[in-house]
Amino acid sequence: MTGLAYECHPLGDSAIVIRLGSDISVTNLHRVRQVVNYLENNWQEGFIELVAAYTTITIYYDAFRMYNYASDDVLKSGRFNWKATWLPYDHVRQYIEQLLDDYENDGLTGQLGAIVEIPVCYEAPFGPDLEEVASYHGVSQAEIVLRHASGLYPVYMIGFAPGFPYLGGLPEGLSTPRKSVPRTHIPAGSVAIGGAQTGIYPFETPGGWQLIGRTPLRLFRPDADPPSLLKVGDQVRFVPITSERYDVLDEGNRQYGL
Repeated sequence: MTGLAYECHPLGDSAIVIRLGSDISVTNLHRVRQVVNYLENNWQEGFIELVAAYTTITIYYDAFRMYNYASDDVLKSGRFNWKATWLPYDHVRQYIEQLLDDYENDGLTGQLGAIVEIPVCYEAPFGPDLEEVASYHGVSQAEIVLRHASGLYPVYMIGFAPGFPYLGGLPEGLSTPRKSVPRTHIPAGSVAIGGAQTGIYPFETPGGWQLIGRTPLRLFRPDADPPSLLKVGDQVRFVPITSERYDVLDEGNRQYGL
């Protein structure tokens, strides 16, 4: 029996959520990544997608296929129970519980993933809230840039919009409340601070985070494999660039259709 502590609950009629903790921490990030790796190595017919978050893993499944799978000899073999009155979720939960009872880390270490450098121009007009953030902390704008570019930020999850990374590790000296009135349009590539997190908007979307810079990189490209530049467990380092360098990199993206 594994010592893994977790809880399961349904999400609608075709997904199950596995909760592995309650606090946002590097320890839970490692645990989520390790269990994700284990589940991917024990993929079940009928599973569609696995989504990792701060402390949870959500598995989306084809309810019809899972029910048919549950009714065959695989689950009648004695290892699993079979109840004709069960819903597909019940069968999925039983499979997950049995699988996690035998959980062993499949070799994924407790180390974080690759360090990805993200070029950021903190100059006007790319950081319209930089002055407000500096004023909130009682320091210069240059000090905010220095603090932000000095960190190494783990990617805890990808969400909100395709490719949007939620980054942890923001020092207290940068933690800033969100805007009291969200913007209706935030330019793609905007680097922002929201509370104790920093992140990057991959598309033009509404949003309420404080905008302190912008990157010319495209964080999400639907035709790429994988489409997201960043993944859970990666580490991000922001590298300040001039507006001239930003224009060069941005022009390169347009020339290559990115």
